[in-house]
Amino acid sequence: MPQMATGDVLVRVRAAGFVPDELDWPGTWVDRAGRDRTPSIPAHDVAGEVAEVRYGTTGFAVGDRVFGLTDWHGDGAAAEYVAVEARNLALMPPSLSFTDAAALPLSGLTAWQGLFVHGGLEAGQTVVVHGAGGGTGVLAVQLARQAGARVIGTGRGRAADLALKMGAHEFVDLETQSFADAVGAVDLVFDTIGGELLEQSAGAVRAGGALVSITAPPPVSPVGGRAVFFIVEPDRGQLAELAGRAGTGELRAHVGAVHPLDETREAFQGKKRSIPGKAVLEI
Repeated sequence: MPQMATGDVLVRVRAAGFVPDELDWPGTWVDRAGRDRTPSIPAHDVAGEVAEVRYGTTGFAVGDRVFGLTDWHGDGAAAEYVAVEARNLALMPPSLSFTDAAALPLSGLTAWQGLFVHGGLEAGQTVVVHGAGGGTGVLAVQLARQAGARVIGTGRGRAADLALKMGAHEFVDLETQSFADAVGAVDLVFDTIGGELLEQSAGAVRAGGALVSITAPPPVSPVGGRAVFFIVEPDRGQLAELAGRAGTGELRAHVGAVHPLDETREAFQGKKRSIPGKAVLEI
């Protein structure tokens, strides 16, 4: 059983979401001081039931259905139980399954913060979402559309139907179309792909706009605009907002591959990584 600290809750895990490349993140293997902390238990997205409430913890009771993010240097969601800071969790809506809930925290918070906290997206603006068929991109498309923005999705052609179904007004197939030729001036580019596309995107941002990326610091800044690279942060208020929208069906995470816990190794090895959407482990 994991050890709990003041302010923690012990979560009986029902489902866990992960990002395949998190095994390459330094925080998966070392603590904040850089000391080895192996053996490590992967996965940060968690959905389950509160099994125990530690002294000093407020807002939750045993039996509550919760979802959220574990600490970057703690992960640990791919297990039967995990200790999580209460401030990193929110209550799940009754209508949401554990599997769907586990696909929401990391991708949903990343989309929310990229669009609104760092991108400053407002109604009437135009936003490009690179990787619109991915776990984060699908949620970014929906959130941007709900905010009253015009949404242009990009990605591989196989993602077009999904992106358009989720609310994109247009889709640019990067396998057959030139991004620079297909898109005019926009207010915001939200990048989840990186590489040459990230560098090209600066030229599509009009003055006063922003280029926001979760892959790397943009190598080129938009003329008269902002270039932002960020790492998502847990936020209970934003989680609660996402939960409310998911509970009414307004917001839908796209679950791709689903694996039982004993297939975690195969899941991280990427045998089904070509399937669009978020990969989830069911415990």
